[in-house]
Amino acid sequence: MAIDTSSSINGVMTTAQYNAQKAATPQSTSMGQSEFLTLFTTQLKNQDPTDPVKNEAFVAQLAQFSQLEATTAMKTSMNSLVSSMSNDRMLGAASLMGKQVAVPDGPVQVTDTTVSQGTINVPAGADGIQLQVFNDKGILVRTQIMGAQKPGDVTLAWDGMTDGGQPAVNGTYRYVATVNSQGVMSKPTVNTYATVTGVSSAGTSDGTMLLEVAGGKTVNLADVKRIVN
Repeated sequence: MAIDTSSSINGVMTTAQYNAQKAATPQSTSMGQSEFLTLFTTQLKNQDPTDPVKNEAFVAQLAQFSQLEATTAMKTSMNSLVSSMSNDRMLGAASLMGKQVAVPDGPVQVTDTTVSQGTINVPAGADGIQLQVFNDKGILVRTQIMGAQKPGDVTLAWDGMTDGGQPAVNGTYRYVATVNSQGVMSKPTVNTYATVTGVSSAGTSDGTMLLEVAGGKTVNLADVKRIVN
């Protein structure tokens, strides 16, 4: 006689019933509160009356449920905190609109009345500094020589003229500095002052904020070295 494995035996769910229920239930890659409660109550309803779940096991499963509930609540709170911090960062960055910030290797803006300045840091001082100015096509338009400098930040101020003795046309340029310090040549990063024109979120989980500055460059807020005005 064939044994019908689709029926329950003494109120205990059989393998066939379990597989049928599992196949009919949408599968999930993780267990949440609802899935845990369903599994827990199903176990209680279908336990063997002659061998019920022991108190110790019952308490252990309740402890697991409590831990799952606490973890879920913590995740919700953390998501809320991250969202709040992201909003705070956006508001903080928005306060920089219209201000000038020192941007690493930033654009040098030339207008009818102004030329962007830049700064470099020379910890050991400098015997001499060569400042080169390139236009937006990468063509060298001006070379200036600066004398000895004390240790610390050095301001790079282009006079706005070309090597041909003519005023540079309005537009976007770039500074490159070469430092001679105790016989060692180096090219430190030039931080150029540029006006913040926009703020955006990078869309990353760490809440990175990006500043858009005049001249079309975008810079990470964390890379800004100085704020003026």
